Amino acid sequence: MNTAASDTQATTPTSLPRRALLGGVGAVAATAVLTACGSSVGADSDGGAADGELAAATTAPPGPDAEVVAGVADVPVGGAVMIDGKRLVLSQPVAGDFRAFVAICTHSGCNISGVEGDEIVCNCHGSRFRLDGTVAKGPAKRPLKTRPIEARGTDLVVG
Repeated sequence: MNTAASDTQATTPTSLPRRALLGGVGAVAATAVLTACGSSVGADSDGGAADGELAAATTAPPGPDAEVVAGVADVPVGGAVMIDGKRLVLSQPVAGDFRAFVAICTHSGCNISGVEGDEIVCNCHGSRFRLDGTVAKGPAKRPLKTRPIEARGTDLVVG
């Protein structure tokens, strides 16, 4: 019997294989990311609020890729305009409060068809949105997707 070999095995600390260590670190990182991206409390399974309305998300200011898409004077107070060729709707619910939305309905991805008075309209299934992007009439349950917008002098910059 080899007692030296059995003594060495008893006193050698157990080593953690490199793959197991890296896998554990990756699992912890993935858990942290998923926790940070978790859903908000009170949202229904469709991503909208329980009553079908959800305030439009706040967006960051336009970044380095920002571009001038319209003039401040082009967007009426209490109204909205569509920007041809950009898939954008710009609104000004109250003086100086400009909003930019992707011109795609959140119900089934149809193009927004226009603006009627103080509502943004999708004619595919009849959804209507307020000037702040929230749902005025379904079947859409989620607000329009926002884009960062900023008034710079007489220009409206989206990015």
